[in-house]
This record gives sequence, C-alpha cells and structure tokens, in this order.
Amino acid sequence: MSKSSIYQLDGRVPFAQAVPFGLQHVLAMFVSNITPIIILAGIVGVDPALQGALIQNCMIIAGIGTFIQLFPVWRIGSRLPIVMGISFTFLSLAIVIGTGSGMGTLMGAVIIGGIVEGILGLFVKYWIKIISPIVAATVVTAIGFSLLPIGANSFAGGQGAADFGAAHNWIVGSLTLLTCLLCQVFGKGFLRSLSVLVGLIVGYIVALFMGMVDFSALDGVGIISLPKILPFTPEFNLGAVLSIIAIYLVSATETIGDTSALCAGALKRQPTDRELGGSIACDGFVSSIAGLFGCTPITSFSQNVGLASMSGVVNRSVIATGALIMVIGGIFPAVGAILTTIPQAVLGGCTLMMFGSILFAGFGMMAKCGFSNRNMVIVSLSLSVGLGFTSASQMFGIFPDIVRTVFAENCVAVVFLLAVILNLALPKEE
Repeated sequence: MSKSSIYQLDGRVPFAQAVPFGLQHVLAMFVSNITPIIILAGIVGVDPALQGALIQNCMIIAGIGTFIQLFPVWRIGSRLPIVMGISFTFLSLAIVIGTGSGMGTLMGAVIIGGIVEGILGLFVKYWIKIISPIVAATVVTAIGFSLLPIGANSFAGGQGAADFGAAHNWIVGSLTLLTCLLCQVFGKGFLRSLSVLVGLIVGYIVALFMGMVDFSALDGVGIISLPKILPFTPEFNLGAVLSIIAIYLVSATETIGDTSALCAGALKRQPTDRELGGSIACDGFVSSIAGLFGCTPITSFSQNVGLASMSGVVNRSVIATGALIMVIGGIFPAVGAILTTIPQAVLGGCTLMMFGSILFAGFGMMAKCGFSNRNMVIVSLSLSVGLGFTSASQMFGIFPDIVRTVFAENCVAVVFLLAVILNLALPKEE
C-alpha cells in the first residue's frame, strides 16, 4: 500500500508504518489523559495502590473510546480519526463532589450523566442550534479559568500537602513550566507537539535528584493485571447528578467544536449531523462505562485534532494502532504505578501550560465569532456572573440544597446556563 494511504480516512496501512504514527498520537495526549485522575485521586485521598489501578483503567477506557469513534457501534461513534481521553472539563466539579460526598457519589453521577449525553447525541439534529459558536466560546473560556486554581495548587505541592508552597515545589514546578515553555516557543514539529511530555520528563528527573519521588507504590506490583471494575460502589445523589449533567452539556459543546475543527482542518469539509451525533453519543455512553471503572468522563482531545490537521495523517487504522497501544499499556500495572510517583509540583508545571492553552482556545473562538455588542453582552455577563458568584459561593445560602450543589461552586455550569439563556433571549443583530 502506498504511503498516501495514511492521508486517507480509509485504506490499509502496513503495521510497521502505522505504529510510529499511532504512537505519536498516544504521546501527544498521554500526559493529559492521566493527569486528571492523578490530581483527583491525590486531593480526595485515594489509596496509592488503587491510584495505579485507576490510571490503568484510564488508559484502557481512552483506547476503547477511540476505537468506538473510529469504528462505530450502531450510531455510537463518528467514524472519524478522533482520539478520546479523560477530560479536564469535569475536574473542578469532580474534586468538589469527591471530597464532599465521596467517590461513589461521583461515579454514580458520571454513569447517569453519560447516559443522558449519549441519548442527546442520538438526537443532536433537534438541539444543535442552541449551542451557537459564541456560547461554545464562552464555555471553553470558563473551563480554562476554572482549572487555573487547580494547576496552581498542584504547582505548590498539592492542596493540603504538608510541604505546600515549599521552596522545592517552587523550584521543580518552575523548571517544569520553563521546559514546556521553551519547547513550545523554540521547538519545531514533533518536539513542539510533545512540549508537555518533555516538561514532565525534565521535571520528574529534577524531582528525583531532589528526593521528592516516592517509589513505595511500586512495592508488590505484578507484571500483568486486568482492569479493576467497580473500584467504587456507585451511589446516586440528585444534586451531584444534575451538576455532572450540566458539565456533560459543556463537554458535548467541546466535542462539537473538536469534531468541526477536525473536519475543517484535516478533511477540508464540514461535519455531518450523523458524525456530530455519533461523536457526542460516544462521548456520553463510553463515559458511563468509564464510571464503572472508577474514571471520570472522557472526551475528544483537541491536541490530537491539531496533530491530525498539522500532519495530515487521518487514516483510521493508523489511529486505531495508537488506541491499541493505550489498551496494551493499561494491562501492565507497573505503568500505572510508576505514573503515580510523579510529584504534584511537576504536574502543576505541566498543567498550567495546558490550562492556559484552553483559555487561549476560548479567546480564539471568540475572535472568530466577532466582537459585536450582542456577543460582548453574552460573554461579559456570563463570565462575570459565573466566575464572580461562584467565587463567593456562600451567597447561594438562601437557595435550596439542590441549587447550591449544582451552581454554588460550579462556575462552568453557571456560565453555560447564562450563555444559552442570553443567546436565546437577546435579539439578533442585523
């Protein structure tokens, strides 16, 4: 088969050729895929041995989700080269629910919310127009802002850590961030796309020499281990479920954006309603499965969309090879155990860069929408109320418990709701 097959959606590619291109996609998203669960598990206080199992599960779920996007099951999946992974979008809310009500309550909400998003994906043509470009831009920007405190806390050593804000955390976090920055500014091609991974490696090595790496999680780790199903018993709390559903709607908005960007950048066309619906349905239903494995929801990865657009490699078999690598990596527990040894300061240095890029993406989406008076009102009011009110969450004390659970500490949900309402209510500009 000619090399041009890798630039075509369908077509057989020799395995030896598919591996490096598939591995490139894995490396581009690897850090982003495991970081949310590491941060969440660290803050909630999950046992280190179980943390390793959860990382394994994340890798397997990401592989399964990618396979279903590539090769749909009925109407679930887009048949597009979309790489799936654990979403940062849910992280701030997951921390609130996990610390307040427990991981079981979080997983119950993840399962139910995923089913809701999956069903919405099957009927996308009836509601897709509600999510206008300016609504999507506002929500993505809010996600970026909501994640910054999480990155800052990790940078300082992790919220609640005995050495929080210590000098060694500042040193390691700063060197990690600086490495990411230098690779992003001066790196070219492959190196630039892996700037976060390079930063993590450099930060980890520095932390190792400074005595900050704890290898106790590696004690007694086996060679091969099957994924751990139901590490947390799901519990169902209405407030938590409604909160998560609100973020699932946000995630669906992101998936619409990623699917549209992939088709425009790599395939030079607009996505069909079938592709959009399949992409969202996969997002939702596979996220429900993720909840059974103790993982937070998955979503499409923007960095892989960018990689596909930049390289032109869109062959589904090639991307599937990358998904296979993720699944294989997930059945070796040593991989997950080693990753749990990454210090919080290293993760903070990496994530600040990633979270900043989400903000930039939101600003870019706003610029494409234009800075009309109507758009200014939607963006400014949604962000000011969403970010401002939730930073003073005690002001929600007069409302019922369910309202406080959904909105009091969930700025993204508030921003999303206001943006949708304003977009529907404000008159269109001529």
